[in-house]
Amino acid sequence: MASNSNLIIVTGFGPYRNYLVNSSWEAVKELAKLGLGDDVHLEILELPVKYTEVEKRIRKIWAELQPKLSVHVGMMASSKAIILEQCARNKGYMDRDLSGAFPQEGCCLLEGPERIDSSINMKSVCKNISWPGVDVIYSRDAGRYLCEYAYYVSLYHGDGRAVFIHVPQLSETLTTEKLGQALQKTIQVALRQLEPKSDLPHT
Repeated sequence: MASNSNLIIVTGFGPYRNYLVNSSWEAVKELAKLGLGDDVHLEILELPVKYTEVEKRIRKIWAELQPKLSVHVGMMASSKAIILEQCARNKGYMDRDLSGAFPQEGCCLLEGPERIDSSINMKSVCKNISWPGVDVIYSRDAGRYLCEYAYYVSLYHGDGRAVFIHVPQLSETLTTEKLGQALQKTIQVALRQLEPKSDLPHT
C-alpha cells in the first residue's frame, strides 16, 4: 500500500459511560495546536465509542487517505501514566459500546490473525521518551475494548503502520497542555523509525 508520505492521522475518542470529557480527544486537540513539525501534515479525527463506527472510519482512513502513520489515542482512566501499546488482539471483545453492541463473536475481524504488532517498536520509543512529571510505560495489553479494537482494525488495514497511546484522565498535574506536549514528543520519536536509513559509504 502506497502512503501519503507526509500525512499523519491522529484520533481520539469521544465521551463514554460517566466520562463526559475524554482526555484522549482533549489531548489530540491540543496536539493539533502544537503540530508535529513543518514537514508533517497532521489531521485529527474524533472517534465515537461504537464498534461499527470505529471500524467504518478507520477503514476509510486507510482506503482514502493512506497516511504515513495513523496514531490512535485513548483514555485509560485507571492509569497515571502514558502507556505505549505494541500490539492488538483479535478476539475477546464482549464489553458493550454506547449503543449496547459488541462485535460479531467478540472478534475484530473474523478473517484476521490472532494478534498484530505495530511496525513501530514501541519499547524503543518508550526508552527514548523522558517527560517531566509524566511516566511513560510500555504495554502489550491494550484492554480489549474500543481502544484495542480500533488499534487492531488500523493495524490490519494499515499493514502495521499504526500506533496506540493510552493517556490518563486530566488532572491538576496532568493538564491538557502537558498531555498534548507529551503526545507531540512521543509521535515525533515514533516517526524517526519511519525515516529512510542512509546507506553507509563503501570502504
